[in-house]
Amino acid sequence: MTASRKPIVGGNWKMNTNTESGTALARAVADVFPDIAGADHAVEAFVCPPFPFLAQVGEVLQAAGGGIALAAQDIYHEPSGAFTGEVSAAMLKDVGCTAVLLGHSERRHVIGESDELINKKTHAALEAGLTAVLCIGETLDQREAGKTDAVNKHQLTKGLEGVSTDQMADVVIAYEPVWAIGTGKTASAEDAQAAHAAIREVLANLYDQKTADATRIQYGGSCKPSNAAELFAQPDIDGGLIGGAALKAGDFLDILRAAAASGA
Repeated sequence: MTASRKPIVGGNWKMNTNTESGTALARAVADVFPDIAGADHAVEAFVCPPFPFLAQVGEVLQAAGGGIALAAQDIYHEPSGAFTGEVSAAMLKDVGCTAVLLGHSERRHVIGESDELINKKTHAALEAGLTAVLCIGETLDQREAGKTDAVNKHQLTKGLEGVSTDQMADVVIAYEPVWAIGTGKTASAEDAQAAHAAIREVLANLYDQKTADATRIQYGGSCKPSNAAELFAQPDIDGGLIGGAALKAGDFLDILRAAAASGA
């Protein structure tokens, strides 16, 4: 990655942990993170607990110095109202969230969220002052059909529709090849880099080269300690959105170390 983009690593806990295990995990990571980031804050980090544990995990992170940001796994685009089961931007901010995932592949392919809904959520997050982590990526069928770049371009263009150049300062893109999430399969560093470079080219066309060069793009497909350094060494990969490995403090800390080293 380039020196102008600080690596950023997120831990997506998905539908895992409980109050006890979640706070313990947060504490184990937050206590060590300042030593990894160093005085120059070489890497940024956030964790995404399930909704019920956001407040408790946030308290642990703050008690440890607040070096790791609290993020949510999803958001609803309306500010309030009769939307049973949904959570608004204001509610997330009220419990200390500063960032939110949008359009994660499981929201797209398991829950059935559309590009249009994800775009509305992106605007809601940005208008509330939250960092928007927009997730995009292709399925195995799409990859085998040679549609990786086309799918990423479509999801990126639709997800960012109406988002201004200025607002892009608060957007992180997470490229997550769906076929590599939770399967143990990982794109090679070269394949991941090619996808990231193509995404950055789309950003340059949607906005300008300066914006494209400044936007951080995470890799989110089965990144783990054994491959993190190689992935993060690629010029267009700016950290990772971590799933399974984020549930083990040691593994997540090793990935954070790799990210910090990549920005040196």
